[in-house]
Amino acid sequence: MKSIVRHMRKKYSELWKEQNWKKLRQNLFRLQRRVFKAVSAGDLKKARSLQKLILKSRSAQLLAIRQVTQLNKGKKTAGVDRKASLSYRARFELLEELNDYVSTWKHNRLREIPIPKKNGKTRILKVPTIADRAWQCLAKFALEPAHEATFHARSYGFRTGRSAHDAQKLMFLNLKSNANGINKRVIELDIKKCFDRISHKSIMDRLIAPSGLKYGIFKCLKAGINPEFPEQGTPQGGVVSPLLANIALNGIEDIHYSIRYADDMVIILKPEDNAEKILDKIKEFLAKRGMEISARKTKLTKTTDGFDFLGWNFRVQKNGKFRSYPSADNFKTIQKKIKAVVNSSNYGAKVKALKLAPIVRGWRNYHQNCKMDGSRNSLWFAGKAAHRKFLKEKKINRHEAERLVKKAFPAVPYKENKHVNVKGTKSPYDGDLVYWSKRNSKLYDNAISKALTKQNHSCGYCGHKFLGEEIVHLHHIDGNHDNWKPKNLLAVHQSCHQLIHRSRPKGQDI
Repeated sequence: MKSIVRHMRKKYSELWKEQNWKKLRQNLFRLQRRVFKAVSAGDLKKARSLQKLILKSRSAQLLAIRQVTQLNKGKKTAGVDRKASLSYRARFELLEELNDYVSTWKHNRLREIPIPKKNGKTRILKVPTIADRAWQCLAKFALEPAHEATFHARSYGFRTGRSAHDAQKLMFLNLKSNANGINKRVIELDIKKCFDRISHKSIMDRLIAPSGLKYGIFKCLKAGINPEFPEQGTPQGGVVSPLLANIALNGIEDIHYSIRYADDMVIILKPEDNAEKILDKIKEFLAKRGMEISARKTKLTKTTDGFDFLGWNFRVQKNGKFRSYPSADNFKTIQKKIKAVVNSSNYGAKVKALKLAPIVRGWRNYHQNCKMDGSRNSLWFAGKAAHRKFLKEKKINRHEAERLVKKAFPAVPYKENKHVNVKGTKSPYDGDLVYWSKRNSKLYDNAISKALTKQNHSCGYCGHKFLGEEIVHLHHIDGNHDNWKPKNLLAVHQSCHQLIHRSRPKGQDI
């Protein structure tokens, strides 16, 4: 009996690994592109029919399960059922469940996890079960291309093909010297408890979806409500929640020239603009959606005084030159992270260097379009502190300590305001594969960028273009991570990288 069970486990694992993920991605993308084109042409009836096909598509269902169980950052977070992962067998059982009940899906309760905020308060993260996350991911596959055809060009948060760097570059274009940025003002807009107060009606009225999907989204919203506000709020922690927030807030950009990233927004004012009138219009817009402005956090600021947005501090100098730096809060956060690793007594110097490298590299990559010279932004003091700490170990001499510090604080080149913005309202679902694959390739530097160019901006494993939000990984063909010769490097999807290491012994050429 045990041998039969063992055989079945092996069968399920092999069946999962043998899925042609390239073909599945192509099948899903083909349907999503058709949804986008239908909405762009104003044919909502056809769009809803295509959305039904996505929901019933085995390709979409498999990719949704794979996304929430293997690829998402929070894949190990359990819901109320306490399941933090699924076996291969359980994944196929979930596949059948999705197929049978996709139009009549009933959500479980949400697990509440308190997350501390900067101001000392707590944010309640509401985590669905893995099954509910898979359904939400499937719903997102159907909803996203439809609404991408309607979203505003200056909305950048939680959208495929767009990033915070697009918002940063747009800020530069509006506040640079030849745009008269020195005489402009900005309204730093803060929406009070945005995710907790969004009216369900405002979401449902604007949702482009067939009736079965609308029913599921409504149940999803109701699963995460605050009893005090039964008709408001979208649960923070759900896969589809950011998209629903974008749907509700879409159109706020038309009131006045502004840059929006999810619920964070900056309104740019010319000298002749009336700030009070603009705020009144925004208040009216938000009131219809059950939200309101936070009077305490919303403020009118001169560009010469500087303001924070998305972890950056933007400022126009007295000479009219635009500058952006990591904000004070953002810098304090990276300091805490570095100190926590450097001062930890659980690791030696070599392990600390390995743990610090991705933290520092990630921070520097995020700020690569800022002015990053000087002792503060170059993390000079943090590097010196790490060096002193490494030297305290008996087996670490001066030369070894210096080598480890270089490893722990990898250099990332910066170029002020050199990011290339996405064109207008373009979307990955518009079918312009060449534009999007080349654009996604430009978001990477050094070895990854060279590998992508050599591979014609396609995955070296599956051959599919780099579209969507999946991260590009660099695979070492011979298995030696110290061998950085161009011939040994292959740019692949994150998921393809996982498949390579599951299916190939170390050192075997793919």
